[in-house]
Amino acid sequence: MRTVYHAEGIVDAHLVKDALENAGVPAFINGEYLIGGVGQLPARDFLAVSVPEVFVEDAGPVVREISDMLRAPLATGSADAPMPPLRLRSAPV
Repeated sequence: MRTVYHAEGIVDAHLVKDALENAGVPAFINGEYLIGGVGQLPARDFLAVSVPEVFVEDAGPVVREISDMLRAPLATGSADAPMPPLRLRSAPV
């Protein structure tokens, strides 16, 4: 097994794993069950996505594509645009 992605959190780990599996690459999340011990573990690098050695080359483009999408700014709206006001509903009495 070879690590192809170091995840920031469980969500991006699963995004990468699912994208790899959709591309026909078997993938595994290492450290997924260590999240409960975060206070006693190093703050980084305990979540990783791994693939079997024979799939490392196939995994590269998929991981790069997902990594780029995760780092890209949101396409809708502008960072300078004001947020629309929240409309709160009153609870039924």
